[in-house]
Amino acid sequence: MSEIANSNIQTEGSNSEPNLKRQPELDDESSDSAAKKPKMQTSTVQEEEEKEKSLEIEADVAEDKGSRHTMEDAWVIMLDANLNSPGKLRCGHFAIYDGHGGRLAAEYAQKHLHANVVSAGLPRELLDVKAAKKAILDGFRKTDEALLQESSSGGWQDGATAVCVWVIEKTVFVANIGDAKAVVARSADASDKSSPLKGIVLTREHKAIYPQERARIQKAGGTVSSNGRLQGRLEVSRAFGDRQFKKVGVVATPDIHSFDLTDREHFIILGCDGLWGVFGPSDAVEFVQKLLKEGLPVTAISRHIVREAVRERRCRDNCTAIIIVFRHK
Repeated sequence: MSEIANSNIQTEGSNSEPNLKRQPELDDESSDSAAKKPKMQTSTVQEEEEKEKSLEIEADVAEDKGSRHTMEDAWVIMLDANLNSPGKLRCGHFAIYDGHGGRLAAEYAQKHLHANVVSAGLPRELLDVKAAKKAILDGFRKTDEALLQESSSGGWQDGATAVCVWVIEKTVFVANIGDAKAVVARSADASDKSSPLKGIVLTREHKAIYPQERARIQKAGGTVSSNGRLQGRLEVSRAFGDRQFKKVGVVATPDIHSFDLTDREHFIILGCDGLWGVFGPSDAVEFVQKLLKEGLPVTAISRHIVREAVRERRCRDNCTAIIIVFRHK
């Protein structure tokens, strides 16, 4: 399956020269200030230190079409994803859309998903995790419904998987459909700079061969062939578009996961299945960590990991990777 294309509400990524973007420091609006009990002086000092901590985000992308004739991946990097909407909360958005059967579905999701999530009620004034997840869920649904209408009128049947991240203040939301993945690099001890980082997968693959997905497909009247593919053709069971497969169990309902950023989270790697076909999660984290320790900028690191995947590890698919680095100040 081809994976991702390129364009960003802020930058077009069809070239191999991704732009390094920096996020203005974000204020940490912790809930500590709401506590009303008297505290010892030491606790107060700790609270003030937490309040003064800020977060800087650096992110960049690289891509390569591999041995495929065309690039069907699309991507988004928005360090300021507020879309000129008023609100107190700082928001960043990052996504990879892995197209198959063409790149039209990937490009459509790239252009419309985030705006649909914002209009569905992504929190702008006060962070509400439940409301944010509902907005993401509704945004995926609205995007797929509109995409299906456009593909029907346009006579095309492309599909696209997706892995998306929103960073709202210091809370991360990850949503995915299909087989694109997000991996966070997390240390066991934030105070020990030399402690090894562990690669934690933040997404769940949706393939027709998996029991939960197979059950939904069969209930809808679809079949999973001996090769593990829906109707013998489609490997993934959740995607945008794929109009011809929607009536036999393919959905665009994402798995959504959230967590609060601490000093233990160092970076996130987003990648299409082309990347993860030749890199394991821990392997990729170790590769990126080594380059960060060598002082390479995020721009170079994203290019290095894609080059390693395609040229050294022989990834034959489209390959796109976004590296999101968290600088805790």
